[in-house]
Amino acid sequence: MCGIIGVTGTGPAIPRLIESLKRLEYRGYDSAGVAALVEGRIERRRAKGKIAALEAVLRAEPLSSTVGIGHTRWATHGAPTTQNAHPHKAGRVTLVHNGIIENFADLKAELEAFGNTFESQTDTEVVAHLLDRALGGGNDPVVAFKSVLDRLTGAYALAVLIEGEDGMILGARRGSPLVVGWGEGEMYLGSDALAVGPFTQTISYLEEGDYVALDRTGARMFDVDGEPVERQKVIVSASAAQVEKGEYRHFMEKEIHEQPDSVQRTLSAYLDFVNGRALKQDVDFKSIARIQIVACGTAFYAAQIGRYAFEKLAGLPCDVEIASEFRYRSPALMPDTLAVAVSQSGETADTLACLTWCKGLGLPTAALVNVHTSSMARESQYLWPTHAGPEIGVASTKAFTAQVAALLALAVTAGVARGRISADEEARLVQALFESPRLIAEALQMEDRMRDVAHDLSRATDVLFLGRGAMFPLAMEGALKLKEISYIHAEGYAAGELKHGPIALIDEDTPTVALAPLDDLFEKTASNLQEVAARGGPVVMIAPLSAPTPHGTGITRIEAPDCHPLIAPLVYAIPVQMLAYFTAVHKGTDVDQPRNLAKSVTVE
Repeated sequence: MCGIIGVTGTGPAIPRLIESLKRLEYRGYDSAGVAALVEGRIERRRAKGKIAALEAVLRAEPLSSTVGIGHTRWATHGAPTTQNAHPHKAGRVTLVHNGIIENFADLKAELEAFGNTFESQTDTEVVAHLLDRALGGGNDPVVAFKSVLDRLTGAYALAVLIEGEDGMILGARRGSPLVVGWGEGEMYLGSDALAVGPFTQTISYLEEGDYVALDRTGARMFDVDGEPVERQKVIVSASAAQVEKGEYRHFMEKEIHEQPDSVQRTLSAYLDFVNGRALKQDVDFKSIARIQIVACGTAFYAAQIGRYAFEKLAGLPCDVEIASEFRYRSPALMPDTLAVAVSQSGETADTLACLTWCKGLGLPTAALVNVHTSSMARESQYLWPTHAGPEIGVASTKAFTAQVAALLALAVTAGVARGRISADEEARLVQALFESPRLIAEALQMEDRMRDVAHDLSRATDVLFLGRGAMFPLAMEGALKLKEISYIHAEGYAAGELKHGPIALIDEDTPTVALAPLDDLFEKTASNLQEVAARGGPVVMIAPLSAPTPHGTGITRIEAPDCHPLIAPLVYAIPVQMLAYFTAVHKGTDVDQPRNLAKSVTVE
């Protein structure tokens, strides 16, 4: 969740730390800080809030150094205050940390018994105190660092400065990603490729348990056992350094409008549009008896849409479970189950832990991720990539539709492989998917209409979203989007469940948003909307022009493009996202960085 950057070289470090932190601010924005070696001493500058607040502090109290570390924080332990902001300092040691030290309370009690005093409420400060004590008596910094790492339980990525060790930065990772960037006479340490992207395209991914010592000339890397290792240098896409809003007011708005391209790129990796065929995958779908998908948040709803497709098109049983619950209920899994992790970042802590657990059981594993060099991508047997490109807005849009697109395409592939889909039907389904980018672009033309509806919706305190079939998980995704960025309470329900409780909430002040493509379930959805209208509840019905309007007053009709039922979740995701976006804009909330949320959840 938090963002980390370290620079050691010959040029000014602080401007580059700030440049990187601005690109990482989507990872955490409760507070930010930098630390630098200045004439043998470590000096810090920290601020509550966003990077702009830190820049103001630096203008008042400048730092000049060629070696430094920086951090943007999403609070886990301790309130988002300047005192709790990173970097944290103890004696000679200053460090930044992403993750959670689960045994920090025991370690802190031990240190307090030795007389150490703490200035923050964070788990991170414990690590600084431990390392400072381990350095006593002139111990080698790398050896001392390893002794501290061996005592930590939990997930972490660390970047460390030590007074008296000019030019050196220590780093370590366990459960949270960390990369080394290679420059000319300079080296970099970052929480991901985006962190070091402005400075270099040559990086090495540290593996689980690795630690590293950087100086201006290079990096010494060690594995979890303390043995020297070399990690492959790879060239990352220049797009990691090119993340700008352009003509749009917010990243979320920009990313909504990028979806025709991102869905097209993703589908092209799975489908042969020229010949109307699904591309063969390494996975042998004929030998798989069941799919078990684990995911969190928006990815969980994308996976549920995928479940409908796998079962309907391939006759392949598919379970979808929230990753944070999965491991802890001791699930019974058969050996011929394919375990699939779905994640935008590929670093989501709960999902990664489930993937590792399933792999330990000997199950075949696949990762559907947008970051193709992520921990999940490297951990899994099969990589199913999405091609959404960098997504900066915390509320996922194009990453969600890319996940849905990939899952729909894979369901067609599975259906063909299992003999459930004929060649003619395969061609029809591929053609439907081929048309989805165009229809998404048409859905984007609903913008003005959604802006008008959002103006009214912004006055509500509660909103219901309804859908049937694959529209049910999309209804839950729509409710999540509205909650995330507008702070309006919203819930998504299967429309058929309305009479089993939720209808009690209906009154003139509780709007209902209904997703109603013209499919074999439309008449049932329309009947449910009539029940809402009969009780005085305002209804926003998103449906194609060809669909009839249900009887009843208070139904606002919004016309969506006609589309094949298979791709309806892709097309109808657009008005759902725009509704949340314009509602949030009208309310004046922070659209790209909503309170209490972070883009990449790398702790449980």
